Amino acid sequence: MKPLAALAALLFLGAAPAVEADFVLSGTPVQGGFVRGFAPAGTHALFLNGAPVELAPDGGFVLGFGRDAVPAATLRAAAADGREIVRPLLVARRTWRLQRLPTLPLNRPRTPEAVARRDAELARIIAARSTLHPVEGWRQPFRWPATGRISGVFGSARTYAGREVGPFHSGADVAVPTGTPVLAPADGVVTLAASGFSVEGGLVIVDHGHRLSSAFLHLSRMAVAPGETVRQGQPLGLSGATGRATGPHLHWSVVWNGERIDPEAVLAAALQPTRNARTPARPPTLMK
Repeated sequence: MKPLAALAALLFLGAAPAVEADFVLSGTPVQGGFVRGFAPAGTHALFLNGAPVELAPDGGFVLGFGRDAVPAATLRAAAADGREIVRPLLVARRTWRLQRLPTLPLNRPRTPEAVARRDAELARIIAARSTLHPVEGWRQPFRWPATGRISGVFGSARTYAGREVGPFHSGADVAVPTGTPVLAPADGVVTLAASGFSVEGGLVIVDHGHRLSSAFLHLSRMAVAPGETVRQGQPLGLSGATGRATGPHLHWSVVWNGERIDPEAVLAAALQPTRNARTPARPPTLMK
């Protein structure tokens, strides 16, 4: 065999494990999206774009893609025998809505006191989202925490009074009257339950495990306390119009591994993949 042909053969053989990778994925990689999956048998570490992904003993995992995720992503499984199984992912782009809020000014703390207050609030929220528990709500099909008209969708760009452009909308808004019960969309542990936040108002955060958490904003009353284990469908509190709100509603946001993702994508990923399912093999790609 000629040297060049031998090298090509080696490259082809080296690419084969990636082609036959036993990743089982349910859901579509898309900006703001959510995917459930199983890693190949024997995987002891999993990475998305080089960052570690929480892996269950049975190989189960979940992935989230931020609102502005780049089109190309790489899922890599490290096996106990030293092999690396790689799955390239194409993250589809989305077109985002524009939402106008002509009666609400853009919130920018301007005094030292207001800045200090907001910094302290954000530190509490970051700490709550960084508190992890060995719970398995991430495995469940999620349910809406309240039922009503969807008055705000994830990812929409927003203009405020004076036509100022602010950050994108980070969750889903459900227009419900004050006092409507807000229910846990999946099992988890409460990591924050407090009132008086300048933006969020009454706020509850629930850790669902595997770095997946939900936040429930503008509550008029909390029915849970930090450290409490909650089950799917359990009341977390009552909706309201506390904090920065133009009227009574529930704002539900979901964060995975620091990325804000679309709650409706989490709801759509209702079916957990099974280990017996296999994704189609892809043609080998030779890298020069």
